[in-house]
Amino acid sequence: MKKQSIDHAHLLVLSLLAGEDMYGYQMIVELARRSDHTFEMKEGTLYPVLHGLERQGLVEAYQQEAPTGRMRKYYHLTRKGGAFLKDEASSWQAYAGAVNAVLRCAPGLL
Repeated sequence: MKKQSIDHAHLLVLSLLAGEDMYGYQMIVELARRSDHTFEMKEGTLYPVLHGLERQGLVEAYQQEAPTGRMRKYYHLTRKGGAFLKDEASSWQAYAGAVNAVLRCAPGLL
């Protein structure tokens, strides 16, 4: 049976939620900060990703009141999501290592 794979946007969102529960805008800001603005995800990309992860049971959403009094929707990494993230991160590391090994063999690249 072939293992399901996810794209990098899913992997990045799951990675953010591994540290703490976050609301959407917080994820956008934190992803940009952690990646030195390499990844600047827009709301139109983030929310479909979150909804897909929620349908798969990898994240759960809940409402909580913000200090401003407004209700915010927070996302939480589920146990299933944590296991999935660990597996996908391992696969990503192996893939990135293989790409880097090939690039190291190309004169003048690395």
